Amino acid sequence: MASRTTTNRSLLALAGLILLGGGLLVLFAGFDLYRRLDVAPPAAWPLTGPDDVLLGSADRLRWSDQGWWWWPAVIAALVLTVLLTLWWLFAQLRRRRPGALPVGGTPPREGVELRDRALGDAIAAEAGGLPGVDHADVRITGRPARPHTHVDLALTPRAAPGATLHALCEGPLRAARRSTGHRQLPTEARLGVTHRKPHRAE
Repeated sequence: MASRTTTNRSLLALAGLILLGGGLLVLFAGFDLYRRLDVAPPAAWPLTGPDDVLLGSADRLRWSDQGWWWWPAVIAALVLTVLLTLWWLFAQLRRRRPGALPVGGTPPREGVELRDRALGDAIAAEAGGLPGVDHADVRITGRPARPHTHVDLALTPRAAPGATLHALCEGPLRAARRSTGHRQLPTEARLGVTHRKPHRAE
């Protein structure tokens, strides 16, 4: 999950930089900002003024003389780019939540399922009642057969993080494993401190 998030952010940042650079290039050329700001662009700069084009007549003729394979290659490259973009987009929109979790046990209970949101709410409600916990938020991700739990705990200023984490593992998480029949329930816990504004004495 973390590696996928990093890859997505890197791709989005790269695409954003490319779009930003292209937009600034067109903007500077379209409004003739190089001349107005008295800035000399590099010699090989593609667009330097309002009358410039990205692909001139000489360039078009030069590439057209390469042979019959040139335009099919360009079209194939564009189609491949579109397909890869659509594949990446659908991968982002794909459900990352398990939806329904099969409830196990001894013996396994066939046909019995538990919604991931219901399990997350149950863990959050029990975790929110632990000593030193001000608020709890729980998300269930992963596949139905291998769910992962993400717990965000907002602690009071006087709470002991170690004791709270131990109580979380021995309380709500153990109860979730026992109720669902999953022997292992990988969990990522994030602990924070609630900052409260001091009350003004009248």
